Amino acid sequence: MVPRYSRPAMTALWEPATKFRIWFEIEAYATEALAKIGVVPQSAADAVWKAKDVEFDVARIDEIEREVKHDVIAFLTHLSEHVGPEARFVHQGLTSSDVLDTCLNVQLVRASDLLLADLDALLAAIKRRAYEHKDTPTMGRSHGIHAEPVTFGLKLAGYYAEFSRAKARLLAARAEVATCAISGAVGTFANVDPRVEAHVAEKLGLEIEPVSTQVIPRDRHAMFFATLGVIASSVERLAVEIRHLQRTEVLEAEEYFSPGQKGSSAMPHKRNPVLTENLTGLARVVRSAVVPAMENVALWHERDISHSSVERFIGPDATITLDFALARLTGVVDKLIVYPERMMENLNRFRGLVHSQRILLALTQKGVSREDAYRLVQRNAMKVWEQGKDFLTELKADAEVTKALSPEELEGFFDLGHHTRHVETIFARVFGEA
Repeated sequence: MVPRYSRPAMTALWEPATKFRIWFEIEAYATEALAKIGVVPQSAADAVWKAKDVEFDVARIDEIEREVKHDVIAFLTHLSEHVGPEARFVHQGLTSSDVLDTCLNVQLVRASDLLLADLDALLAAIKRRAYEHKDTPTMGRSHGIHAEPVTFGLKLAGYYAEFSRAKARLLAARAEVATCAISGAVGTFANVDPRVEAHVAEKLGLEIEPVSTQVIPRDRHAMFFATLGVIASSVERLAVEIRHLQRTEVLEAEEYFSPGQKGSSAMPHKRNPVLTENLTGLARVVRSAVVPAMENVALWHERDISHSSVERFIGPDATITLDFALARLTGVVDKLIVYPERMMENLNRFRGLVHSQRILLALTQKGVSREDAYRLVQRNAMKVWEQGKDFLTELKADAEVTKALSPEELEGFFDLGHHTRHVETIFARVFGEA
């Protein structure tokens, strides 16, 4: 965790104190269930729950672990210092993975809820700006080159649809990891009743893991981290778009530059897209968790712990980083400065070339072969590219073109509104509104 890229709520979820609190709840609910089915005395469950307000001493647990070389045993030893003799009934029939895996899934579920809230905030910001610029014409580009007109609102509507899909995927990934395993060594329930697992799962808001083998299968976690990686890539896609639009030669939009902000230590004139560049970097960090999570799937036999050290990194790092990135992107979108006049200036920069497809289609509809129509349109378009000519003027002066299309017909095809006439249809598809 890097404090610079961390937010308090998500960071707190991964702190040792939070982890030990979840461990306590798992052990307490398990002991409670064992008491209900008569395996341990009710007094044991009562004694454990009396420790619910204890502030577990992280330093003390670490001290014990340095001696016993086992984190769960260290915690149980410290817990016994608060519970007393009844602590002998704690962890009856459980194995360490029951506690560790169930805890991790609780943390991932809670992290998902924070990330879902982040996505809701981002979606709200994108939607607001999309409607603000629903009818703001801008240049659509392919390969970085002028293609045909769109609107800036349509650009943002595309991102809204993408992050809506991200939310749906995260909800599915949350469900994937929302399982509990209290099945004992090698997952056979030989020394712990399945009713204990069901009780703990219910209390923690989880589903029971059908077959845990001693560990919860890591394909679930692989899907979770893969989902975070895809969301991070969507963050980067929007960040890269903003970075391109802020280039001096384009300057159709830019990040908010606050009073007193400095862009460069050497060049006082600079206004750099530092936030979106940062988001590109953070996306790489989140995606770096995906391959290790995939590699964690293949554990030896019923379990090994090759996955454990990996998850101590990627669990906190991926969720904390994505949480920060989503919040930062929301701020960028919310305060994004948009320049409609510059958009129109860029759109008109190549003197009508954006209407070339309409002329091509019109010629074919007048009986000209597609090959000949393409040749006629392209040869006039190249004069615009290479000599700075006006496209409509050149078309009107081309006898082969005017043989099929009159000057008045040609003028009618240079209508910007033709390209944006289905904006309402697309918005209705994306936002579900007429």
